[in-house]
Amino acid sequence: MHQQRLELLIGSNVFRDTNGVVKVEEKEQLVVEWRPDERLLLLTMDLYDEQGARAAHLRRNVLVVNRSGQFGVEIHQSTADIRTDPPWVRLVDHQSGMVAIEVLIASEYRAHIRSGRFYSHRGTLVEITPHYCRLGSQATWFGEITEARGGMVILSSQRPQPFFTAP
Repeated sequence: MHQQRLELLIGSNVFRDTNGVVKVEEKEQLVVEWRPDERLLLLTMDLYDEQGARAAHLRRNVLVVNRSGQFGVEIHQSTADIRTDPPWVRLVDHQSGMVAIEVLIASEYRAHIRSGRFYSHRGTLVEITPHYCRLGSQATWFGEITEARGGMVILSSQRPQPFFTAP
């Protein structure tokens, strides 16, 4: 089955024409899949603790690893129009009571990660609010628009340099 490219909104940032994969600090950490014919939103994600040890693994909305039962999954499938009743997936950290990540379908090929608080494989805190996406104290993104050209979203302190051609 061919995966349709997605526009991913992460906080206030827009990543156009993505394959749904988000790489955090050089490691693929989450994948958002949308199957519009089935109205099915799927999230795959590795979750780590402050030391970078894997705490859980969510595979297409099912927790297959969940060290000490720390995380829970909440899923809403759309029964009507996705604009008025959007499907969403929410991963909750039971220890802190915080939402680790929440993803919803904003329109036909647009997924929005509107909130999140989780750690990378290096133990770096990733925070997503409606206003920004922050990677520890290393980088913060506010309202940026990035063309992924069919590739993945990259969240890293090493920002790509603009491409210049010599005259």
